[in-house]
Amino acid sequence: MSLTHLRAGVIGTGFIGPVHIEALKRLGIQVVAVCDTDANAAAAADRFGIPNAIGGLQYQRLVGHPEVDVVHVASPNRLHAEHSLAALAAGKHVVCEKPLAMTSQETATIVAAAKKSRRVFAVNYNLRFYAALQTLRAMVADGQFGRIIHVNGSYFQDWLFHDTDYNWRLLPKEGGKLRALADIGTHWMDAASFILGDHVAEVFADLGIHHKKRQRPLGEVKTFGGKTEGGRWQPYTVETEDYASVLLHYGGGAHGTLSVSQVAAGRKNQLRLEIYGSKQSAWWDSESPEQLTFGHRDQANQVAIRGAAGFSRDEVRPYMDYPAGHVEGFADSFKMQFRAIYSRIAGSKAAALFATVQDGDAEVRLCEAILASHTARQWQKVARLKKA
Repeated sequence: MSLTHLRAGVIGTGFIGPVHIEALKRLGIQVVAVCDTDANAAAAADRFGIPNAIGGLQYQRLVGHPEVDVVHVASPNRLHAEHSLAALAAGKHVVCEKPLAMTSQETATIVAAAKKSRRVFAVNYNLRFYAALQTLRAMVADGQFGRIIHVNGSYFQDWLFHDTDYNWRLLPKEGGKLRALADIGTHWMDAASFILGDHVAEVFADLGIHHKKRQRPLGEVKTFGGKTEGGRWQPYTVETEDYASVLLHYGGGAHGTLSVSQVAAGRKNQLRLEIYGSKQSAWWDSESPEQLTFGHRDQANQVAIRGAAGFSRDEVRPYMDYPAGHVEGFADSFKMQFRAIYSRIAGSKAAALFATVQDGDAEVRLCEAILASHTARQWQKVARLKKA
């Protein structure tokens, strides 16, 4: 089966839903239905030429639509479990935004349902599909870094810098008890585990709130969408973290340090990841996605450009469509990820490098350990899902 014979339906049309739609259309995969409120569904259908606009948040109609083969869940966090389980029950393959669900009890239920359904279930950790991170993963596996001593990094944004910046993610009932770490920190942690081929065994976390009080607009705003119009506000107490620091111990012995912030003025969307091994080191910055820097003690450091010498391994070439100097970035990572997911659905036996439902469960359990660590002010072991 060709992957272009598969058809998609997307639940949610906020910031990330259109990113899914655009990537699918670039692959030649038809998006046949979109679901949201009446106005949002109609607007998205008109914008992208989607034949079925399902309003009223009636996701049951989308997952049950006979032309939909794969359901993309891009709704608010609290709805991920409900929408994913409905899609599986309808016999659909699923691509779910992270987090997989709000609690590990919910994720365990989804893991069991996905296993029973025998459908492909992927979680959107798109960073895995930057060519730079694919390269680092292959080099670690080959032993080119030697023993991994420690990893270091950060994920910084400033879209919640002002006390009048607002989004549903700020509310625990909508986004979860963790915000900055669950929203963006999990991307870094998944990327590091993917590269190392190792899981986080225990954590020590410190969370902070910059704006103890914020102003909520009377009317919602989209992610990265700026302030509401009209200037009418309602004050509320903030319960989720604006920034955080986390120490990580990996199962194989490596140490990690992660800093996360959504109030870092001037940083729009910067993820930095550094790997330090017994032979050499490497670092990557998402705002310069085409470049890898390799560090040495006894010789000059090296800068490698995607597609050129030092950054063109055979196993990574399938994740590069354009020649060196033709930038591939954020949107391309989604395209590459969906190509891998849909190829697997179509019958490919290639390694499933995308994040699975089990990976999604592991990230929620990691977040729960981080919150428990911060609350208890001590190291916390990360629980693992027991195999059935």
